[in-house]
This record gives sequence, structure tokens and C-alpha cells, in this order.
Amino acid sequence: MKILVVDDEKRIAKSIKQGLEMDGYAVDIEHDGEDGYNAARADDYDLIILDVMMPIMNGFEVAKKLRADGNKTPILMLTAKDQNKDIVEGLDSGADDYLPKPFSFEVLGARVRALLRRPQDVLDNILTVRDLELDVANHTAKRAGKYIKLSNKEFAILEYLLRNKNQILSKQNIMTHVWDFDADILPNNVEVFINYLRNKIDKPFPGTDPIIQTVRGFGYIVKDEIRKA
Repeated sequence: MKILVVDDEKRIAKSIKQGLEMDGYAVDIEHDGEDGYNAARADDYDLIILDVMMPIMNGFEVAKKLRADGNKTPILMLTAKDQNKDIVEGLDSGADDYLPKPFSFEVLGARVRALLRRPQDVLDNILTVRDLELDVANHTAKRAGKYIKLSNKEFAILEYLLRNKNQILSKQNIMTHVWDFDADILPNNVEVFINYLRNKIDKPFPGTDPIIQTVRGFGYIVKDEIRKA
């Protein structure tokens, strides 16, 4: 899943990015409200972490503009003070939750997971297709009852495919959603990771249709139904 962090304190933004990436998220950073607003409009994020006190546009203004645009991405607002008026203004501007500074990464991580469980369209913690099950909260995968060990990037790609099952996803779709904006990534890298996934979730289960199917010239698809002979 992909997260946008907007905070003018570069040290804090970098620390948040590093921590979230260790948890398997793709993370982009912007350092002022205007750039954050433009990034949120230009890309498809699962969550926005938004500081209040920033140059050009503050966090309240960014949240209000995004909501006015119809953007329903969950927003976690970072406030410098744990004061009722800041909390009220943040929530009224369109934020879904708030977190006062300073904070521990454990608390931030818990807030992130909570928000990702209840975005604009309800996201399930357990994703299934046929006999494959992906537990997003516990970061586990299993097929036919057998647990499968996945790397963070493999898990992120598979989660994206399952959340968009029955839809064809291009390599560019996957690159944009699973890697951060500055990542040095090429379409061939997507092919490599798809092959890694197939070696783990398809090849060990002979006699069944593959979970990940290639649509030649277009991309990849995960289908609920099994092809009929």
C-alpha cells in the first residue's frame, strides 16, 4: 500500500518514511502544503499523513481542499499540540484521525493500520481468491492451508492484485502503486517479482489454475473463477 507523508520537518519526514518502509509500505514525501496537495491529486494513495504547520498551505487547508475535490483518501493529521481546538479543526477540515507530536513510531504504526482498515470503501483485513488467503493485519499468506513466506515487496504486490481482483493491472499500475515515486524501478523489475510470486503461490500447487494470470500485451489479473474445460 502507498502512503504520502507531508511534513516540512525533513528529519521527521525521513524517519516516518524509513519506519513505514520497514513495515512494507511504499512512501512518498513532500515538504510543503502546496506540493503535498498536488501530489495527493496526482497519484493514488491509500493514506496521507499530513502535518499541520507547514509553509504555503497548512495541513488544515490541504485537507479542506482535498475533501472539496472529492478526494476520500484517509488522512492522519500530525499536530504540534494536543489541544482540543487543534483536534477539532483538524477533524472538521476532513482528517480521519490526529496524532500529537512528539509520538512513538509504535503509536504511529498502530494509527496507520487502524486507518487502513477503514478507508472510504471498506478494506478487508483478509483477502481471498479461491484457496489463497492474505491476512493484511498479520502480514501472512497461505494457500490450501499452507503458509507461504513472502518478502515485503512480494506481499505488497500480491495485496494490490487481490484488492483489484478481476481487473487487468498493467506493469505501470503496479510500479506506481507499490514503489515510491523516487524508486529506480523498470517494468522488467515487475516481471521479476511476479515470477517470484508465481514460484511461491502457483508452482507448488500443481493441477490448479494459476492465481496470477498474464494478459499478453496488457498486464496481469487475478480471477475469482476457475476456467472451465
